[in-house]
Amino acid sequence: MDPLAQNTLAVLENAFRRLEQQVPPPKIVRIDGRPAMRYTERSIEQALVQKLARYISSLEASYLLLERGFLQEQGVLQRTLDEIGEDIMFLAVAITNDAPIDLHQRYLASFWAEEFEDSADPVASLNDRDMVPRKKIRAYVTRVLEPTPDPSRHLAVSKTISKVYSGFVHAASPHLMEMCCGNPPRFRLRGMLGTPRMEEHEFDIWNYFYRGLVNATVVGKALGDASVVKALMEYSFKFQQQAGRDFGAKPPET
Repeated sequence: MDPLAQNTLAVLENAFRRLEQQVPPPKIVRIDGRPAMRYTERSIEQALVQKLARYISSLEASYLLLERGFLQEQGVLQRTLDEIGEDIMFLAVAITNDAPIDLHQRYLASFWAEEFEDSADPVASLNDRDMVPRKKIRAYVTRVLEPTPDPSRHLAVSKTISKVYSGFVHAASPHLMEMCCGNPPRFRLRGMLGTPRMEEHEFDIWNYFYRGLVNATVVGKALGDASVVKALMEYSFKFQQQAGRDFGAKPPET
């Protein structure tokens, strides 16, 4: 693994280990007669910890797929990371910049709902989640963080990024044809190592590493851990320098 990727994942994990201690720990409960680990308080802060855990795990998985050249699968996970990042912002800014509204209560009700809690028959008890539409999540974050008379441009950018990676999730033909190359052209079934597609995906992965640092910082702010926030902001600037990219990270205050 690239040293910058390895070090960034270690920084994220260290920050996470501190942040998960800021909320009441999960407990063993019984779901349909079986033991299961759950957060019984079901707080917005506990939801943030869970979302960050999944972001960090999926980020490392994305990088491992990239190393093997499985670019289609990397794209699927990056779509997942996009949505987790939006969820983190949606929940966190309700604490740091606003206050929870009915939309958050609806989101959390769906988030905490058990799949099979109302019947011993799994088929009969499948939970029909009341999912908050993605466009409403994006609209709320834009309204709170970037209040402008016309937020349509920002929302359009978010929607476009989502649509691009949606093709990997749903196996759309234009995306699948990226697997076909060579002379004669053949579908690459064991990854895309050695193909021109590798460069663009290698370039793109660093956006998700940086956004992981941003997401962890946002969770740190929501949980009120100033030391974690400071450490992550300092590392974010170092990460930007080592990656040779301009992500907008500012140098730490002296």
